[in-house]
Amino acid sequence: MTGKATGVTTGVPLLVIAAGGTGGHMFPAQALAEEMLARGWRVKLSTDPRGARFTEGFPAGTQIEIVPSATFARGALLDKITAPFRILAGAGAAAFAMLRDRPSAVIGFGGYPAIPAMIAAVLLRLPRMIHEQNGALGKVNRLFAPRVDAVACGCWPAELPKGARGVHVGNPVRKAIKDRLGAGYIPPGDYPMELLVIGGSQGARILSDVVPPAIAALPMAMLRNIRVSHQARAEDQSRVADFYADHHINADVRPFFDDIPRRMTEAQLVISRSGASSIADLAIIGRPSVLIPLASATGDHQSINARGLVEAGAAVLIPEAVLTPDALTQQMTAVLDNPSAAVQMAKAASKTAMPDAAVTLADMVETLVRNKETQAA
Repeated sequence: MTGKATGVTTGVPLLVIAAGGTGGHMFPAQALAEEMLARGWRVKLSTDPRGARFTEGFPAGTQIEIVPSATFARGALLDKITAPFRILAGAGAAAFAMLRDRPSAVIGFGGYPAIPAMIAAVLLRLPRMIHEQNGALGKVNRLFAPRVDAVACGCWPAELPKGARGVHVGNPVRKAIKDRLGAGYIPPGDYPMELLVIGGSQGARILSDVVPPAIAALPMAMLRNIRVSHQARAEDQSRVADFYADHHINADVRPFFDDIPRRMTEAQLVISRSGASSIADLAIIGRPSVLIPLASATGDHQSINARGLVEAGAAVLIPEAVLTPDALTQQMTAVLDNPSAAVQMAKAASKTAMPDAAVTLADMVETLVRNKETQAA
């Protein structure tokens, strides 16, 4: 175990947050950690070494507990054969930690690193719940949905397994995003403009293939004003950067931006996958977007995620099957060449925001604990 805070504080309730895998799982978990710490709770994040890569943004009071976990979906044959044993080892370690420092509640945010702590919570019959960011439950949350006391949903309506009841709370955003709630929007015009391209860790290659030539095809009078921030996978970074340089486009290409709140705030237009956290960030900050759902997403949940912004008139959706440079150029031009429409899109995005999602989710945790205590009395 490693941690930003250690030790047991008697009389202070403890929340164990089980999450990991991607930023889509970890950012809402971080937002809840911030809220619960502010309420005087102790918070422990249970994750695996992969999830631990996303813990730098967690508040200083968070304990970080790293336990073994595994996935059956990826890796070599040997990895898949040994996966159950690593999961069981992680569940044992999580259960031992919970017996030593008993949590008042456990909440899972999905991702296979969350499996051990959720198994331990079920076996120890602790108050437990899950938060699902997307419109369709991921595999891990689908497994535990019938085995928890409550299911909090980031998108609504959500597709839930039989026997599970959901509550719409929205997707919590971390403080750095929430601090920019309703930030002023500068519409596109004949002056420097920012384009933000974010693709997530999965399925980002097609964006690296399509977005640069689409931007290069913009009218020259528009293109000369544009600066691009493009998040590309490490293996694509050099070729994407070279393309922009060869076409004299001012671009910053990196595998990860640690200042997304600032870049999104400054953007006139965002081109993005429609992961739940990205959708929530766009709504909180209020920015026009072109959304390209990941075609291979479980249950096509990224298309479901995008529905709110698209129906509100805040975003344009391009299915991956019809994504071409020409199609993307047309949609970008339609926004960047129409300042009044861009302003309306920004306002529409803001109207879909649920800035109190972390507060609502924290209230659910505390209500769950109180109800369990009342039942036990």
